[in-house]
Amino acid sequence: MRLRALLETEALGLRLLGGEEELDRTVRGVMTTDLRDPSRYLSGGELVLTGLAWRRNSADSEPFVRILASAGVAGLAAGEAELGAIPDDLVSACVRNRLPLFAVNEDVAFATITEYVVRQVSGERAGDLAAVVDRHRRLMTSGPAGGGPDVVLDLLTTDLDLRAWVLSPTGRQIAGAGEPLAPGVCATLASEHLAAVRTGRRGPHRISIQGITYSLFPIRGHGRGPGAGAATRDVRESVLSDWLLAVEADAGDWPAERLDLLQGVTQLIAVERERRDAARTVRRRLAQEVLELVQTGAPPAEIAARLRVAAPVLLPGLGTAPHWQVVVARVDWEGGNIPGGPVAQSLLEEILVDPSVSGPEPSDRIAVAHAGDEAIALVPLPALSGEAGEDMGPASALHADALLATVREPLAAGLADDGRLTLGVSAAVHSAEGLRGALEEARHARRVAAARPGRVCAAGHHELASHVLLLPFVPDDVRRAFTARLLDPLRDYDRRHRAELIPTLEAFLDCDGSWTRCATRLHLHVNTLRYRVGRIEQLTGRDLSRLEDKLDFFLALRMS
Repeated sequence: MRLRALLETEALGLRLLGGEEELDRTVRGVMTTDLRDPSRYLSGGELVLTGLAWRRNSADSEPFVRILASAGVAGLAAGEAELGAIPDDLVSACVRNRLPLFAVNEDVAFATITEYVVRQVSGERAGDLAAVVDRHRRLMTSGPAGGGPDVVLDLLTTDLDLRAWVLSPTGRQIAGAGEPLAPGVCATLASEHLAAVRTGRRGPHRISIQGITYSLFPIRGHGRGPGAGAATRDVRESVLSDWLLAVEADAGDWPAERLDLLQGVTQLIAVERERRDAARTVRRRLAQEVLELVQTGAPPAEIAARLRVAAPVLLPGLGTAPHWQVVVARVDWEGGNIPGGPVAQSLLEEILVDPSVSGPEPSDRIAVAHAGDEAIALVPLPALSGEAGEDMGPASALHADALLATVREPLAAGLADDGRLTLGVSAAVHSAEGLRGALEEARHARRVAAARPGRVCAAGHHELASHVLLLPFVPDDVRRAFTARLLDPLRDYDRRHRAELIPTLEAFLDCDGSWTRCATRLHLHVNTLRYRVGRIEQLTGRDLSRLEDKLDFFLALRMS
């Protein structure tokens, strides 16, 4: 809005004291101050309101006005309540510095002027931004995206002074305006959003982190939100795949117009989400074709030929045939008939995003298919070469625990009390002949993960040895009976006497029955350790010097 419009608004009661030739200046905000030097709080374009408490004598006017003019403020409005009339030295200083000066009648509160300016400026900005958003929506729906989500987020920052970020359900930052959020903040925002969605709370959801309030808006694509048939769908079908928009502001008292504008922004970003999903179609199809060949027992030569087609798509510019790893994931929900395969596929694509790949598509190496309730990822790994060019193995292999390290908190919030994600990772193989074994290895590892407590669990190929491979296939009732017979007497005794027999047993077995090492680890005298072990044997009727009894205790602890 222009200064002239303020002067023409009778309800504000402003009188112009100087600067008529500058009335076409644009007002971008309003600030009230009585500081002698308010420069640190000025960014340019403000209408500055002052009660003149900073003025002690006539010499103070010139420095004050010069500071305002240097900061590029639009104008100065001085109240008459303090001094009765605006001092001539202030009027002269404003004339010399070409700063428009208004007198504010003592009957008009500064709050009235502030509210009017903020309402007008915000309305104009929102209207301009809404028009821009609408143009971008038409462009993006009719052709390739012109810059992606970052463009519209930049508009929010420049036009509405709103910092915003687009996050994945795992807390990965997809786009943002300004400085990126800290990973811990991203994870907390994603967790809060997923928890709110699962409990059915109406958005936008709000959360304060380190004194900063964020408002969270869901970004839903076609078939995921209202208006696309989602009212009849279970929220669990999309909660682990929808993006979210995090805005650094408290939207609790926003007018309906601004909320509608942010909803328009989320719809615009959803178009980009759909475009990225469509770009994954080729990789998904390649993974599906390779998976079908492997599962049907196709000749290795046929699988190898398909892999040669897949490698350039998944790793552009790759000079030699890579190694491959297989990752299997499964999402299970309690109650209801919810297909887990598509949910696990979308989630596995997100978990396997490669942060080392820059650009708008950081997931070029991901190819995920789904079969039934399983999602199966085929991940290529570049091969290391020795001095003579020989294959030295994969450059970097995926590790089960590392895959879930940063996403466990958000995913647990999205799974709530009725969902589980289990994930298994194979070893790297360097040929088509090894893919079938890698697939079975990843599936076995996922079953090991499924036998563990917790909402989000993973296991790797290195855990598929000895008892670890057998335990997941022991029936639950057998496991409970076996562990209860051996460990319940010790638990009861610990509960009554705080004797720590269970931790002592674990340490004793972990130290291979060495009295000295175990006593040192537990910071006990050896005689105290011998007393505890004797009590364990007395309560259970077992002998910890016998290999069979040691093995039974070891397995019971692993199954508990």
